[in-house]
Amino acid sequence: MKGIIKHTLKKVTLELVYQVVDERTGEIITKVDEIKKKQDDDFRYLIQKMDTETGQLRGEIGGLRGELGQLRTEVKDDIKRLDGKIDQLNQRIDTIIQMLMTIQQGQK
Repeated sequence: MKGIIKHTLKKVTLELVYQVVDERTGEIITKVDEIKKKQDDDFRYLIQKMDTETGQLRGEIGGLRGELGQLRTEVKDDIKRLDGKIDQLNQRIDTIIQMLMTIQQGQK
């Protein structure tokens, strides 16, 4: 009888241990699943944020390219104007040189 009680007690104890282990394992699996879901959500959020910021940066880069193109055009226009003014000054200098040469030849 004592052996049967001992055997039954061991069996009940093992069943309780298995039950507790199963419960704990279930809790752990639930926690792991929650962590995985949170990680997935975090990664989706980060990817979305990176995509948004990448789009904004591309927009800003496009705007800067436009401004750079406008500045290039303005610089080219300024260079053309300066070239025209330099040409005018060179013509005036040539005219003055010719006048001086004419005056010099007239004095001889």
